[in-house]
Amino acid sequence: MALKDRCPPRQPGKKSTSKSDDAFELWLKRGLHQLFDDVTKEPVPEELLRLIEEDRKRTK
Repeated sequence: MALKDRCPPRQPGKKSTSKSDDAFELWLKRGLHQLFDDVTKEPVPEELLRLIEEDRKRTK
């Protein structure tokens, strides 16, 4: 059984009901920041920006 089937995602804005949920949320948030903060600080590649602009023009 997949993890997503055993542990359905929490609803956005819904407060956790137990301290273990809060501890997990804190651990997850810190871990994700540690892994991905450097990536989110990188500039968006010019090629990707160009593709986004082209798509915007087509959908208007």
